[in-house]
Amino acid sequence: MRLTRQTNYAIRILMYCAANDGKLSRIPAIAEAYSLSDLFLFKILQPLVQAGFVETIRGRNGGIRLAKPASEIALLDVVKVTEENFTMADCFDGGSVDCPLVSECGLNEALRKALNAFFEVLAGYTIQDLVDARPNTRSLLGIDLTEIAAVN
Repeated sequence: MRLTRQTNYAIRILMYCAANDGKLSRIPAIAEAYSLSDLFLFKILQPLVQAGFVETIRGRNGGIRLAKPASEIALLDVVKVTEENFTMADCFDGGSVDCPLVSECGLNEALRKALNAFFEVLAGYTIQDLVDARPNTRSLLGIDLTEIAAVN
């Protein structure tokens, strides 16, 4: 299973917001941290807002922030919002496959179990887990640690 760039950077947007400890994050700062274009991140932002993971604040001093605690956003939830297809083989999607084993295939069963195991692992991790996994996440993202300390 390979995740799309959209899913990869959707998770990274959420990680950035979580690492920013509730402060408003600006798309240009996030784009700079990951060496991406603002436009690409704005495109990814829409499903995150629609799913209730992120809220946007308009205006000159606006930005984005998590709409709920990072500890309540499971990786599986993000993947389900951003990925369009979990088909691991052509015969998974019920399309026209010229294989006599389609209805009784051991491969389908093995791939289904693998996909379910993948989902189970993702369900066990939150955005907060990813931020907390490395003590230098904030500094690597260019988030000013002294500014966060002054707010708390």
